[in-house]
Amino acid sequence: MKVLVTDTVSEAGVGLLRREKDLQVEVRTGLTREKLLEAVADADGMLTRSGTPLDSEVLGAAKKLRAVARAGVGVDNIDIGAASRRGIVVINAPTGNTLAATEHTLAMMLSLVRKVPQAWNSVASGEWKRSRFMGMQLSGKRLLVIGLGRIGT
Repeated sequence: MKVLVTDTVSEAGVGLLRREKDLQVEVRTGLTREKLLEAVADADGMLTRSGTPLDSEVLGAAKKLRAVARAGVGVDNIDIGAASRRGIVVINAPTGNTLAATEHTLAMMLSLVRKVPQAWNSVASGEWKRSRFMGMQLSGKRLLVIGLGRIGT
């Protein structure tokens, strides 16, 4: 069974696929549309991220394709209707980067409230006016996060 990997995925992830004796894993990133149409023709499965558009034409060229695995949350680049009509199962990883995104969001908020970017720019330019970059203390403050999907509610 041939699995086509069309976007950069961690070596650990590709390694898991390669350990399966029944899978022939072919990593082909950065394909032109023409090359993608050729490459999907004999693929039984695909592993992709957001960089590969899987529209009706591409899915139609994939005569043997049974499943598309999206390494990540969104499936905006995949025509779900076209996949369904062809009996292709689309799988994503809705919680794949939740912790990383949460940590990054908190880091950015802390950086802004403590004026880290401004302080860094000041130091990098040879100027240091400490009193301008004190920020605010977070002790006793409350934070409500709304609208970050699985990350905040």
